Amino acid sequence: QGVTIIKPIVFGNIARYFGKKREEDGHTHQWTIYVKPFRNEDLSVYVKKVQFKLHESYPNFNRVVTKPPYEVTETGWGEFEIIIKIFFNDPNERPVTLYHLLKLFQSEADVMLGRKSLVVEQYDELIFQDPSALLQQMLTTLKPITLGAYKHEHNFEEKKENTIANLNTAKTKIRNEISDLNERLKQTREAIGKFNEEISKLEGPDERIDT
Repeated sequence: QGVTIIKPIVFGNIARYFGKKREEDGHTHQWTIYVKPFRNEDLSVYVKKVQFKLHESYPNFNRVVTKPPYEVTETGWGEFEIIIKIFFNDPNERPVTLYHLLKLFQSEADVMLGRKSLVVEQYDELIFQDPSALLQQMLTTLKPITLGAYKHEHNFEEKKENTIANLNTAKTKIRNEISDLNERLKQTREAIGKFNEEISKLEGPDERIDT
């Protein structure tokens, strides 16, 4: 009881432009949708399968991958949302559902820099609250998936540091603005108080003139 285990993951897609439309089907890109471990860990120790639900125009649009790498490669011409569902080796653990908008088209900046492929990925966490003894053992006895260096297309640690720095800057700015607004409010209240005093003096008590 009270045990929480967090397993960070990365999911997203990589896309490469053919250079022109393919004559037989009009497709313009080859793309791969994937789920990867954030750290160098073999997810298959606790992951039973990963289901990728593609656009219904694809044959067999529910693709199931039962072993690493958890990915599906296809070709196409349009962007759409892909539903990713992760199932676990412990049947009592509920599946986790993720959503990813397939991205194919590069920005002008990417094209100017001569990048051949577009990579759109994000960091997320699988949170296991009070896992069974079996699942807890799986989660804590993971083996490395590779002996070499394990890297991602994006530097998430740097992104995290930049995000924290930006948040701290925003907090400081908001605190300063709140302090400034409080000071203005205080000055406004004091001014209103003085105006009321002056108005009271001008009005004075009602006087009667007896004749």
